Amino acid sequence: MRNRRAALAAIAGAASLALTLTACGQNSSGGSKPKAGDAKGGTIGIAMPTKSSARWISDGNNIVKQLQAKGYKTKLVYGEDDPDTQVSQIENMITQGVKGLIIAAIDNKSLNNVTQEAASAHIPVIAYDRLILGTKNVDYYASFDNEKVGKLQGGYIVHKLGLDAGKKGPFNIELFAGSNDDNNTRYFFKGAMETLQPYIDKKELVVKSGQTALDKVTTLRWDGTTAQKRMEDILTASYKSGRVDAVLSPYDGISIGIISALKSDGYGTKSNPLPVITGQDAEQASVKSIIAGEQTQTVYKDTRQLAKVAVTMVDDVLNGKKPQVNDTKSYDNGTKVVPAFLLQPVSVDKTNYEDALVKSGYYTDADLK
Repeated sequence: MRNRRAALAAIAGAASLALTLTACGQNSSGGSKPKAGDAKGGTIGIAMPTKSSARWISDGNNIVKQLQAKGYKTKLVYGEDDPDTQVSQIENMITQGVKGLIIAAIDNKSLNNVTQEAASAHIPVIAYDRLILGTKNVDYYASFDNEKVGKLQGGYIVHKLGLDAGKKGPFNIELFAGSNDDNNTRYFFKGAMETLQPYIDKKELVVKSGQTALDKVTTLRWDGTTAQKRMEDILTASYKSGRVDAVLSPYDGISIGIISALKSDGYGTKSNPLPVITGQDAEQASVKSIIAGEQTQTVYKDTRQLAKVAVTMVDDVLNGKKPQVNDTKSYDNGTKVVPAFLLQPVSVDKTNYEDALVKSGYYTDADLK
């Protein structure tokens, strides 16, 4: 009996201690919720998709520079377009004790488990430019107005072909979209097709390949070589007669692949000029292509400003502040609506690249020669 009372007393004492620890902020797994300012001087993990795109290298470098200016250490990794590699990299950063995570997802549905691990360790997660889907454990989203990107691309084609000035065509157009595992793809395509579809319905724009549905025009991993092969197949199958007048391309790397296919088919001469070709990200090679008269347009997204938004978000969270957002309705990831801050994209072509890109300091004149 005496031993039983002693055991009960010990259990009661342990329960009391557990309640005391919980009241002090210790959670059931033994970790402690971070207090404002606890992360000062800590490490922020940055997971970018790939080094094969100049854009993501620039993003990573901008985030590192701005975090370090705020006194944080950084761990920057690139998943090289392999979702499993990215998951492993993020798991390692969690194990290493990072204080926050900024993630540009490779596969936006592959991060559920690892974001749960982050949440269990009280590590805030900022989705960077690509929304992470199917999890409640993403705190904020930093991006651009993605539908606006598509509207700028579609609107540029309409204007360049003169459709908005009364020309009836018909003009032949082919459609390309981004990777099917990137949530932004549907926003870009939706924005573009809101502009283009009325002209397709009136047969003033004709898609000779017949490939108009999103699931028929995506480009896995935004890969230029994949886009080049698809464009070659379209030219072979659908353009034994007639010419391509415009190509909706969602990204500069895809545009380069499309241009390669078209030039191999005889486009790019005085008698057979390249069609109107859009793009996105104002990558250096594509801006040079625009200046040279090959790619026609790109959508400029100032990634310096995007990095600033993401860095401010993670810094605010770690210091007990509520980050500024300007969209609390649009980005439902299937589990929650993720509060977002969206920046505005800018259409760039040969007429305004100097004002948009050089005068803003994004590139120098030497960069574009």
